[in-house]
Formats: sequence, C-alpha cells, structure tokens
Amino acid sequence: MFKTAQISPDFGVNESIVFHNGDTKNLLAQIPDNTISLVITSPPYNLGKEYEMETDLNTYIQSFDGIIAELVRVLENNGSICWEVGNYIKKGEVFPLDVYFYNLFLTHNLKLRNRIIWQFGHGLHASKRFSGRYETILWFTKSDKYKFNLDAVRIPSKYPGKRHFKGPKAGQPSCNPLGKNPSDIWKFVALDWEKEIWDIPNVKSNHPEKTAHPCQFPIELVERCVLALTDEKDWIFDPFAGVASALIGAIHQGRRAIGAEKEKKYYDIGLKRIYSFFDGSLKIRPIGKRIFEPTGREKVSQIPMEWRNQR
Repeated sequence: MFKTAQISPDFGVNESIVFHNGDTKNLLAQIPDNTISLVITSPPYNLGKEYEMETDLNTYIQSFDGIIAELVRVLENNGSICWEVGNYIKKGEVFPLDVYFYNLFLTHNLKLRNRIIWQFGHGLHASKRFSGRYETILWFTKSDKYKFNLDAVRIPSKYPGKRHFKGPKAGQPSCNPLGKNPSDIWKFVALDWEKEIWDIPNVKSNHPEKTAHPCQFPIELVERCVLALTDEKDWIFDPFAGVASALIGAIHQGRRAIGAEKEKKYYDIGLKRIYSFFDGSLKIRPIGKRIFEPTGREKVSQIPMEWRNQR
C-alpha cells in the first residue's frame, strides 16, 4: 500500500510506503517506538536555500537535537542512522558539518561505526581553495548489536588467486570467495561484480534522476546502506525526504519506506517519482554503471588551439 497522508493504525502491517507533506516532527510523533531499522537522510546544510533559514552554526546544529532524540526513540535497538552532510562555507572558511554533528549524536548515546567518504567528480569550482569533491556519511548504531549484511555489499578481491603461504591452510585460497569488505571511501562497487568500482556521481545536470531539487540524493548511495544495514521488508525512514530518493532506493530493494518533506514543491515531485517507480517509468541510474570518461577524441576533451602554445 502507498499512503500519502498520516500514519494509519495498521502501520507496519499493510503499508509499504508512507510519504508525508509536512514537518518531520509531526510525522515522527506518530511513529511507534522501536519500529525503524534505518534512518538515512541528508539534512539541510544551513546554506540559506529556499527551504531553510541560514543561522549561526551552533544554533543550526542544536536545532536538530529534538529531532535526533525522536529518531533514537523510533529506531530499533539493532538499527542504524546514516547522516550524510557536506561542509558549511562562511566567508571562504570551511566548517565540516560531520564534526559538529558527531558531538551532538554522542549526547544521545549513539555509537559511530564508520565515517564514510563519498567522493564525486563534479561540483562547484573554488578559486581561493581546492574545489570540494566529497561529502561524509556518519553511520551510527543504537547499540553494539546491529544489523550488518556484509555479504550483500562485498566487492571483488584485488587478488582472488592469492593463497595462504604457510600454516594449516597452506596452498588454499586466502580470499573470501564472495569478495572483500569495501573501504570507508566510497566510489562504490558494482553489485554485478563486473568491475571493482561503483563510481557514483552526484546528481547534476545530465544525471537521469535530476529534478528541480538543488541538493538531491543519488539513489545508488541509499541502496548500499539499505542492503548492508537492513533486511527485506524493514522500515527505512528519511526525515528530510526531498524528492523521495531515499524512499525509492528503499522500495527498489524490497524494503518499506517512510518520509516527510515540508516543501510542497519537492513533495509533489517526489510523489510523482514514486508513482513513476511503481508504473515502471522512473529513470534510475543503474547500480555500477560506469561514469562516462572521454577518450580524447571528443572536442570538449581536447586542448583549445589558442591554448596550445601556452603549455
């Protein structure tokens, strides 16, 4: 069942996706304790976008305190929170938001398991510092007993033919036949095992998932977290759902999803995308698809004639 309004009494029984247009606090108040397996979101960055009011950094961070407390309440004891943020830039100075949020999450007794770096190739060009090309995912758990399905996200071993040199297993393959554990720097691994890197681009102009939202989540990014940290039919929650990318990533992998988006403009886009997903018309960038790399034959990849004497 796809529900677009409030949570009904049969939440967790007959519904598969709930998308709420309104404040996330109002939706959180309706979610029962210990029902969400994974919270995955990218909160507003305090950049003064149309959906947020820029304020001083400490006030911005503390504004999430009550929301995080509610997220902990609804999270299952073996559940996880993936909090994806970038940097806040003020007068050319960089403030790493993950560092500020880390201390806030510690006050709620959450445990950091990984600080994952998502690296991408395109973004705004800086002129007085190196151009930023990464964001950070803080993966927290509620307890020491948490879901982690490593086999679902293993990547091919670099040397699959490597063997034990000595000991009782001498001569036997030393690698796991399913592949190795990905590192905490994500360009991503293809799930079809045909190549070693998932190169996940941020959602810019030519990305098939691009909408009017200025800070859109790539669905591929959600899917790795969903596969590793949840089981089928678990509930995934995005408290700042935007155009519903996290919800779509969850249902695409056989999970159930719930999210809130207060801006009607983005909610309507997200709603349309969800319906398009169910009727099969939604464009989703396939997991593991290579990013286009110029061969040198394309005109845009060649050095302009007027520059050639300057190099």
